[in-house]
Parts: sequence; C-alpha cells; structure tokens
Amino acid sequence: MAFVSDDPTAKSTRFVCSDADERRRGIDAAVAAIQRGELVVLPTDTVYGVAADAFEPDAVRRLLDAKGRGRDMPPPVLVGAMTALSGVAMDVPEEARALVEAFWPGALTVICKEQPSLAWDLGENDGTVAVRMPDDEIALELLRRTGPLAVSSANKTGKPAATTAEEAIEQLGEDVAVYLDGGPTPGAEPSSIVDVTRAVPCLVRAGALPLERLREVVPDLVDAGELAEIEAELAAREAEREAAAREAAERSAGAGHEAAAGTGASGEAQTQPAADTEAADAAADEEAADAADSGDSNESTEASPNQPRDDDAR
Repeated sequence: MAFVSDDPTAKSTRFVCSDADERRRGIDAAVAAIQRGELVVLPTDTVYGVAADAFEPDAVRRLLDAKGRGRDMPPPVLVGAMTALSGVAMDVPEEARALVEAFWPGALTVICKEQPSLAWDLGENDGTVAVRMPDDEIALELLRRTGPLAVSSANKTGKPAATTAEEAIEQLGEDVAVYLDGGPTPGAEPSSIVDVTRAVPCLVRAGALPLERLREVVPDLVDAGELAEIEAELAAREAEREAAAREAAERSAGAGHEAAAGTGASGEAQTQPAADTEAADAAADEEAADAADSGDSNESTEASPNQPRDDDAR
C-alpha cells in the first residue's frame, strides 16, 4: 500500500495488487470507498477505468466531474457476471445475447434499453445503458462484491486513456479514493461498442474487436455509415406511407362531401312534385269556387222578383 502523494494525510491510496495480501486489502478498501460514494480506479482488459456506485447519483456526478464531462456523456456500466445483463437491461435482442455469449468477458460493450425500474441516474442516456463484463480478475473480484458499477476510462476528457495506475494518478489525482494497481493493461485500445437499440445492430465505436470478427457472430451488423443510410431509407419510406395515408384520407373526405351533396339534391327533387300538387289543388279549388259563384248568378236571374216563389205560392 502506498499513498498517492508524499503527504501521509493524502485522500487517495494506491494498492499494488501483484502482492496477494495487498490485493485483498485493496479490494476491501475499494468496496468501502464505493459504499461511501467515492471513486475507485481499477484495471480492466482494455484500459484503466474510474468507477462509482451506479445507483448513487452523487457518486456518478462525482465521476463525471473528475473526468470533466457533463451528463450528456453518461458512463457505461460494468458487471461481474453474464447473467447480470438481464438485471440492468430489458428487451435484449438475440443478436446482443449472441455477441455477449461469444465475447464476454471481454472487450465488448453493448448498448441496450435500460430496465425502467432501476433507481439510478447515469445522465442523459435516452433510456439506454451501455454494459460490459471485463476480462480482468481484479475488476471482476471487485464487481462481484459491489454489484454493477458506473465505469469510464480513467482519464480527463480529451486526454489519452490510462494504461497504468501511474497515468491514472497523474490525471485524476485525489479525486479518486482508491487506486488498484494491476500493472500495465494489455493495450490502449478501448472496447468495441455495439448498439442494439437501433433499426439494425450497429458498431458505433470500433475498438479491440474489429467489425469483421463481430460479423462472424452477427452477419447483419453494420457500421455507423451504413446505419445512417439504412435509417435515411427507412425515414423516406415512412414519409411516403404518411403522405399516402393523408391522400387516402383526403379522398375519403371528398367522397363523403359529394355523397352529402347528392342527398341534398335528391331531397329537393322529391319536394318539387309535392309543391306542384299543392299548386294544382289550389287551382282546382279556385275553379270550383268560380263555378259556384257562376251558378249562384244564374239562379238569381231565373228567379226574378216578378215570379212567385214557392213559399209565396203557399
């Protein structure tokens, strides 16, 4: 065990894990630091990572602040077992499971839909989570004791990723409580990231696992450029479908208006004969009245006052 600086009151402690006893003490100290909401640097099979409790928002914020990045760049989550994927992700497609079975533990990160019931805040992740199981015994031992950890590369944003504990200490200093020194990592290349939440599985970051090797497991895997073309084509097809649907709706509405207009014209046609009948009846009544008036006139002429009336004859 060694303090990060010459000051014995320094906040950070480094444990050289090549010594079995110091490794055990280092793991214990790292577990305690995680439980306190502090940061831990640990080796992985790619580069060194800086870790925080994924379920403690203040710890995640502390991790982002240490790296100098915002909530728009949420950290991935490391797990200690393949079965843990179902605990942090939902609707995991068969392509993702095939990749995980082939390359975990290893340098593969998969972006899946996060479990909505989880009480965590990794940042602005749009309902997704990037998950990896590293192939490093020190990292796995810590993860099996702490559970999933939010982990990002142990460096300041824009600086080279650390491949030794010394490089991590140089960049992060006392922002980290415990450094687990596992010696140099196998290389400086980060994990490959596959997003399985898109229209098709896509390699969004090339890394230690090349596209060709990943395609041996998932032949339909595309790169970012191919995905952009596919999504543009799908968007164009969706726009065409929406336009066709609008046109069909407009035609249907037009046909409805024409039918309504036809019904009104028919109603007028049906009303006209009734009006004609009423006019004819009125004319007939008028003629009858005229005839009655004419008859009364003739009777008056025939029975003149000079002729005896019946009642007068009695």
